[in-house]
Amino acid sequence: MQTVSIQTTSKQYDVWIGERVIDELSAFLQKEFVDVTKVLIITDESVEKLHLKTVEKKLSSFPVISYIVPAGEKAKTFDVFYACLTYMLEQHLDRKSLVLALGGGAVGDLAGYVAASFMRGIPFIQIPTTILAHDSAVGGKVAINHPLGKNMIGVFNQPEAVFYDTTFLSTLPLQELRSGFGEVIKHALISDITFYQELHSKISDLSQVKIAYWSEILEKGILVKQAIVEKDERETSVRAFLNFGHTLGHAIEAEMGYGKFTHGEAVVIGMIFALRLSKREYDIVFSMEEYIKWLKQLGYTCDIPSDLEIERLIDRMRQDKKSINGTIRFVLLKEIGFPVLVEVTEEVIRKELGLFKGGK
Repeated sequence: MQTVSIQTTSKQYDVWIGERVIDELSAFLQKEFVDVTKVLIITDESVEKLHLKTVEKKLSSFPVISYIVPAGEKAKTFDVFYACLTYMLEQHLDRKSLVLALGGGAVGDLAGYVAASFMRGIPFIQIPTTILAHDSAVGGKVAINHPLGKNMIGVFNQPEAVFYDTTFLSTLPLQELRSGFGEVIKHALISDITFYQELHSKISDLSQVKIAYWSEILEKGILVKQAIVEKDERETSVRAFLNFGHTLGHAIEAEMGYGKFTHGEAVVIGMIFALRLSKREYDIVFSMEEYIKWLKQLGYTCDIPSDLEIERLIDRMRQDKKSINGTIRFVLLKEIGFPVLVEVTEEVIRKELGLFKGGK
C-alpha cells in the first residue's frame, strides 16, 4: 500500500493506493467519524453487482444505506442529482452523515456534488473502482453535465480521503481500461518524458497489465496531479494543464452524446490533435507516427468520428471552461513535460481539424 498526501488550500487528505486498501476504511471511519449518524454509499448499477456487498461487509458496524444510480455519464444529470438529494432527505441524513462515492469518475463527480449541496455540505470519501477515476477522484472537482457542456455545473469539494483499492480493477472490461489509461498517458505527456517512455515500452496490451503495475503507474499519475493541484486548487493557472487533450475531447463527447464515447478515448483523440497543434506552434521533437502506432496497438480510435461536423466541434469548444469570452484556449506542449495554455484562433482550428479529419 502506498499513501499520497494531498495538501490544498482548503484541506489536507490522504490517498491510499494498493491491493485491499478497502480493509482500512472501517478503522479510518472509527477514528475520524466517531459520531457519524448514517453512511450513504452512492454507486452505480454496474458497480453495485460487483463491489457493493464487499464494501457494505467492511462497514457492518456502521449505519450504512445505499443509493444506486445509472452507470456512466447517465448518472451526471440534474434528474439523478435531484433524486439523490430527495433520497437523502427521505432517509433523514443530517450534518453528521457521510457520503461514500463507490465507482468510477461519473459516480465520484455526482456524489461529490451531492455531498457539497446537501445541507450546504457534508463530508464525502472517494472509493474509485476504475482507472479513469485515478484522475477524477483526486483534486476536488465535482460536477454534473449540461446538454450544452460537460462538467459545467459543479463546485470544488475536496474529499476527506481516497481509498483506491486496485483489486477492484480486475473486474474492468477492456474498454474501461482504455478509457482510464488515456488519462495516465495525459499525466505522462504533461509531466515527464521518462514516464511516457516507460509506458510506451512496457505496455503493449492493456489486458495483460498486472494489478501491481497498475498500482505503480496510478500512483505516478496521482503524484503528477498532486503537484499541480497543490499549486492551484481552483484552476486559476497551472491546473488547466490537466485539461491537455480535453478541449477537443469534451467536444467529441458532447457531440456524440454523453456515454456513447468513453471519456478517456475521446481525450486520446484530443491529445493527438493537441500534439499536432504543438508541432505546428513549437516544432516539438516527438514522433507522432510511433505514438499513433502504439495507440492503435492498444485498441484506440485515433480519428475524429467521420459524422462529426467541424463547425459543431468548434461551437462546443467555444463553451469549454478554459475559453474566455468565446476565445478558444488549448493546452499545448512546448516539449514533452512542458505544457502551456494558449489561445488558438478559430481559423487555425478549422484548418487543422480539416487536415486531421482528412488524414493529412
